[in-house]
Amino acid sequence: MARQLEEQIVGRFPVGRRLRVLDVGMGRGTQALRLARAGHQVTGVEQDATMIAAAREAFAGEPEGIRERMRIIEGHAGDTGVHFLPGSFDVVLCHGVLMDAEEPDALLAGMARMLAPGGLLSLLVRNGDAPAMRPGLSGDWAGALAAFCTTAYGLKRLTSTLAGIGAPLHTWYGVRIFTDTAPDDAAVPDDLDTLLALEDRAGRTDPYRGVAALLHLCGVRG
Repeated sequence: MARQLEEQIVGRFPVGRRLRVLDVGMGRGTQALRLARAGHQVTGVEQDATMIAAAREAFAGEPEGIRERMRIIEGHAGDTGVHFLPGSFDVVLCHGVLMDAEEPDALLAGMARMLAPGGLLSLLVRNGDAPAMRPGLSGDWAGALAAFCTTAYGLKRLTSTLAGIGAPLHTWYGVRIFTDTAPDDAAVPDDLDTLLALEDRAGRTDPYRGVAALLHLCGVRG
């Protein structure tokens, strides 16, 4: 996903431009820190105190110049309008948050308002078009059958929603196509570079991306 996001940023903004980035639901700050290291000004919004502490610990080990480009605001993902003016950011990230939001459409609309014209909205969501894949590949037949009754966001619905909030879909990728069934404590494979190359290739290739565990969607503010 980091490769995909970098591809979109490089293709949309002039080289060397310092972007204003908002990371909604920052978590441990992995993406925020990567973008700050690239020279961008990053603001993270996070409500979980444990995650904030982990992010601050990670940032503390960085050089002062990078730390100065980082800001953390403790708050809910849906409160962006409380903290920022419309059009305040060039890039807005919302990775792994939308699927747990009580009012996802309202959250999406609020984030779109934070974008300056031409700004990039990067979303990472569960793939509502293929919910049976993980339990099915894991041999959980009953779970796979039940998954057909779930109503998570799919590509068609998200495409319509993004168009309706003024940030129509520009491109999309699949994420975790061949690795979603790996346990959380699995050892990093020796051939990690080959695995990443495979996931990257499949994530932009039909029909593989359509059955990915996650979708990475990139909308552009009109």
